[in-house]
This record gives sequence, structure tokens and C-alpha cells, in this order.
Amino acid sequence: MTQQPNDTDDRRDDVPTTNDRSSLTRRGALAAGGLTLAGGALGTGVVAASQENGNGDENGDGNGDGNGGNGGNAARNYRVTVMNNTPGQPFTPPAVAAHQPSVEVFSVGDPANEATQQLAENGNLGPLAQLIEETNAIRGAAVGEAPLVPKDDPGDTGNPYFTTLDLAADASATHLTFVSMLVATNDGIVGLDTVPLPEAVNESRTYYANGYDVGTEENTEEFADLVPPAKTLIVGGEAEGTVESDPDLAEDGVITPHPGIQGTGDLDPDVYDWSEPAAMVQVERVESD
Repeated sequence: MTQQPNDTDDRRDDVPTTNDRSSLTRRGALAAGGLTLAGGALGTGVVAASQENGNGDENGDGNGDGNGGNGGNAARNYRVTVMNNTPGQPFTPPAVAAHQPSVEVFSVGDPANEATQQLAENGNLGPLAQLIEETNAIRGAAVGEAPLVPKDDPGDTGNPYFTTLDLAADASATHLTFVSMLVATNDGIVGLDTVPLPEAVNESRTYYANGYDVGTEENTEEFADLVPPAKTLIVGGEAEGTVESDPDLAEDGVITPHPGIQGTGDLDPDVYDWSEPAAMVQVERVESD
């Protein structure tokens, strides 16, 4: 439900390119980094690709039936470029996963799971890493090495506004999910939920991702209630905030389109607000190594 209209099978000419990609391999552990900036963790723990096609599961369908059949063991390689389209919202290092269609990391209209809540409120990738490791239907995953800031880098951080991730998965992985925290929000994410992967080598798909409020914390828009980099990544200065959830701000809601920055607290809408889509995601299937 979260994907935006896409240019299928069409490489965008305006997508930035770089030779300095994050190269993340197929079944290895992918360090999310314990990345810290201005006193606040933007990602902790380890994100790993899902289990090998072992235990007799030769076709990679997660059923352990060992019947082979469709060449599921052959790795398919993908290059995923994520770009921050906002003028004033930084993202945590983006996480992407290639998976079977049964997987649903988050869904608009449903309550957020623990992994989505922790990412949205605290920039904590640990529960998401655990979800990936424990879900056999997730066949490959990758995470960025740095936060993505707006293209103009208003906080003079030196961080990029886009990153390119490489991941691989067997043929049973037909869909992609992308998720990242909208750092200068109480409980906002930007993401794509279960969009089709390109099938043919050199095929490319471009998606546009909106922002979502996961409905687990009140939108106070106060720096004290946000992760510390919410301030420093955009306007600089001394870090403020927390990486712990506040029970007094807890909500029992569902994931909805984000209302944007309302200016009710410390966040100036002229600085921190954005127009949708918040991100662009380009996915290309590339030649195997």
C-alpha cells in the first residue's frame, strides 16, 4: 500500500551515480554500525541477510521441501539507490530487504510492530536486525553506513543525500521493502512496503516513498523528545534529545500518512517540513559476479 507511482523498467537520468557504493554481500552480517552522531545513536546492532538455502530448502521458498525445481539457489544481484528528496528532514541509514511476498515489515492502517516502533521513535535498528535474522522469507538485506541528509546539507554535516546498496537473494525473493526513520519527527518513517523487484538483468524500477506516522508516540515536535541528531543534522548546535521511548507520550494508534511538521514545538515547518514524496528509490537487477 505504501508504494508510489513508479517508472517501471526505466532508468532515471537524474539519479546520481557513484563509484563509492556500500558493497554488502549476500549472506554475511551487515554492520549497521552502532553509528553515533552528536551524541545520538542513529542505528545500532547488526542487520544480516536471511538464512542460507540450507536444511533441504533447495528452491529457496522457505518451506524446507528440498525439491529444487526452479533454480532458486542461483543468486540474483540488485543495486538499490535511495535518495533523500526533502529540504529539511534527515533519514537514518536506510535499510532494504529482498523477500518473499508474504513478508510485511509495516503496513498502513495497521499497528506498528516492535521493529518499526523502535526505528521510528529511537532510530534503533536492533529489533529490525532481529526480525531479518529470524524471518526465513527475508532472503537478503542491506543497510547504509551513514544518515542521508537533504541535498543542500543545511547542517554542513558532510553526509550524503543518497546512497547505493548492493544485495543478493535467491529467486524466491520477488519483492523489496525499504524503511528509514524521519529523524526530525517523534515517530516518523519513510518507506516502501513490499514492492516488486525487477525480474530481468539490467531491468530497473523507480519508486517514490512517502512519510508515515507509526502512531506510537505523540507528535510533540520538541527536541527533548526527539533523537539528538534531529537538531544537529539540520541546524547544528549542541545536541538535544533522547534515544529512549517516553511512556508518557505513548499512543495506541496505527500507521498513517505523516501530517508533516505542524510547528507546535521546536520544529519550524519552514525548515523541517517536506512535500511528498520524501524519497526516491531506484532498484536495478545487475549481472551476477
